[in-house]
Amino acid sequence: MNRLNGKTAVITGGTSGIGFATAKIFIDGGAKVIITGRSQNAINK
Repeated sequence: MNRLNGKTAVITGGTSGIGFATAKIFIDGGAKVIITGRSQNAINK
């Protein structure tokens, strides 16, 4: 399912919780995702 191909999302608070889960769903849907948050280590995982 690539309904989000060609879309870009900016997610604040994307290093944990709902923000992180949303980023994963958007990436799986084909979007380019920009994540901001407090923990670079969480994003690297």
